[in-house]
Amino acid sequence: MNYYFKVLQNYATFSGRARRSEYWYFFLFNVIIAFVLGFIGGIMGTTVLANIYQLAVLIPGIAVGVRRMHDVGKSGWFILVPIYNLILAFTEGTKGDNEYGSDPKAEAEA
Repeated sequence: MNYYFKVLQNYATFSGRARRSEYWYFFLFNVIIAFVLGFIGGIMGTTVLANIYQLAVLIPGIAVGVRRMHDVGKSGWFILVPIYNLILAFTEGTKGDNEYGSDPKAEAEA
């Protein structure tokens, strides 16, 4: 859950790098929260809650995706390439520093 809040704290930060765990935990909690809000909205007969939530996390979701592409040494624009971006999201990040910043995995282990 800490990774989810970390992404929200870096709301519109498109620079730097994001570890696989940061990206995928954000994805997991985002899906769970959206499902719960959609379920509640379905019971209430409205989808307003789920729609507002999805709009609220749209920019952080794009930002963490761009930082994830940076972690594997690619431009953030690679998030627009359909299957390749999924492959990159599963790929281990570049060890050590790259042109987008220092290794977040090494920083966490230190």
